[in-house]
Amino acid sequence: MNTAVRKERTDSSAVLVRRPGPRELHPVRTHRRRRTLELSFALAVPLVLVLLWQLAAAQAWIDDRVYPAPTTILADGWDRAVAGDLWPDVWATLKRVLAGYAIGTASGYALGLLMGSLSLVRAALEPLLDALYVVPKLALLPIFLNMFGLGEGPQVALVAATVFFFVWISTMSAVMSIPAGYRDAGQVFGASSWQMFRHVLLPASLPAVLVGARIAAGVAVLVIVASEQIAAANGLGHLIFDSRALFQNDVMFVGIVCVAVLGVVFSELVRVLGRLLTPWAPRDRGRGQS
Repeated sequence: MNTAVRKERTDSSAVLVRRPGPRELHPVRTHRRRRTLELSFALAVPLVLVLLWQLAAAQAWIDDRVYPAPTTILADGWDRAVAGDLWPDVWATLKRVLAGYAIGTASGYALGLLMGSLSLVRAALEPLLDALYVVPKLALLPIFLNMFGLGEGPQVALVAATVFFFVWISTMSAVMSIPAGYRDAGQVFGASSWQMFRHVLLPASLPAVLVGARIAAGVAVLVIVASEQIAAANGLGHLIFDSRALFQNDVMFVGIVCVAVLGVVFSELVRVLGRLLTPWAPRDRGRGQS
C-alpha cells in the first residue's frame, strides 16, 4: 500500500502518523494509470518484435522466401480476405472448435460435478479417466476416424475429448475443495438437492471451473489445427500444411496469424463470459476494483 509514514515525537512518546497515498486518495485515477501502463507494455512487446522481423527481412538478414516480411504477410492476407479465399477455412475451423468446445464443456462439467459430489462415483471412474487423460489426444484421431468416418465428426470429437478433461478436472477439484461449512449451512436451512446446487455448489465452484474452461479454449484451437493438418480437406490447419507443401510460405504465415488471433479472441471471450457469470470472483490480470 502506497502510504507515507512519518514519526512525530512528543514529550512522552513517538507517534506513528500514517498518511494515505495516491492509491487511497485517487483509486480510479491510479487504476486507470496502471491499466494504461499494462496495455502499453502488452502492445509494445509484439510491435517491437514485428518491427525487428520487418527490419531483418528488409536488410536480408533472413531469407524472405522462407520468412516473408510482415508487410508481405499482411498484404497477402488482405488480398485473400477480400477475394473471399480465407473465410471458408476460418469458418471451418471455428465451427469445429465451437461444436467440440460446447460438447466437451457440458460433459466435463456434468461428470466433474457428479464425481466431486459422490465419492463412490469418483472411486469407480477416476482411475480410468486418469489413464485416458495422459494419452495424447491426437493419438485418438484414428479411433474417431473409424467411429465417425471422414468429415466433421472426428474433428469435433477430438476437440470435445480434449476440452472434456480440462473441464472435468477443474470441476471435480473445485467441488471437492468447497468448504464443508458451506454444505452444512445449506443442510441446516433445509436446502433441497437443487437448492444446494444452485446456491452452494454452483457459486462456490464456478470461478475455478471457468479457469479450466479458459485454458481449454486455447488448447482446443491448438488441437483442431493439428487435427486439420492430418485429416481434413479445409480449415486453417489444412491451409497451413498445404501451403507449406507448395512452398507458399506467405500463405502459411497468414494461416498461422489467423490461428493466433482466433485463439486469443476465443480465450478472451471465455474470460469475459466468466467475469459476467461470476461477478463475486476476484478479477484476473491484476485488475482491481475501482
